[in-house]
Amino acid sequence: MNTAEKATAFRNLHGNSGCFLMPNAWDAGSARILSAQGFSALGTTSAGIAFSHGLPDGAQALGRAEMMDAVHRIASSVSVPVSADLEAGFGTDPDDVAQTVAMAIQAGAVGGNIEDASPDSPTGLYDLALAVDRIRAARAASPWFMLTARTDTCLTGGAQALPQAIERCQAFVEAGADCVFVPGLTTAADIERLVHEVPAPVNVVMGLASSSLTVADLRGLGVRRISVGGSLARACLGLVRQAARAMLEHGRFDYAEQQIPDAELCGFFALDDATARRQGPY
Repeated sequence: MNTAEKATAFRNLHGNSGCFLMPNAWDAGSARILSAQGFSALGTTSAGIAFSHGLPDGAQALGRAEMMDAVHRIASSVSVPVSADLEAGFGTDPDDVAQTVAMAIQAGAVGGNIEDASPDSPTGLYDLALAVDRIRAARAASPWFMLTARTDTCLTGGAQALPQAIERCQAFVEAGADCVFVPGLTTAADIERLVHEVPAPVNVVMGLASSSLTVADLRGLGVRRISVGGSLARACLGLVRQAARAMLEHGRFDYAEQQIPDAELCGFFALDDATARRQGPY
């Protein structure tokens, strides 16, 4: 698919009455393996990309140019649409956010999320008026880019977190957001309320904490998109730590039982992504 086809396909995934899974990759290798399983779209994870550079998540520890390089490597390695985790837009000013969206498009992304978290604000969030202006600027940067507005209201806490999140999401949709994303929602009741009160597709992130909710449960609540954030990257790093401790403390190498054989991986990566997808789940 070319860029226009990917953009149309990605938008159409949000337009039906169903629910789709969009796992998050942090490099070309993880993107290729996820794509080969048959997912219709992939997201990037800023946390996973930062960890792969030996940097912490948040506060834009990784610069915009480096992040866009990572997005480009991921998007150019697969034949499916890619939505980029653009954090807080790499700048406070709406013009900064617009430039970030333009750079994401140049990197090959056909969608992306902009969050309202601000480390410099006492509340941890941008003032609503500024947050709305930032979404409006992101929308103006491209009419076809699938724009997701993320609010971290439910991560910062407070008794009125959910009502505030709903208020922000409604304002973001009015400003041009195509989809909304509220990390920190864990109960079916809260998710259902968000879906009911916001006139746009809702993305729910799983894998951040223990949850008994399944894809079927989320579909039944009206969720349109499910992502996993940095949880896959963290799980892989968890395996590295577990293996390191087993080697150092017990002299064991049984972690190797979970590896994919070298010849199998080399054969897989020798294929282009479209061919690998045609051959079925890897």
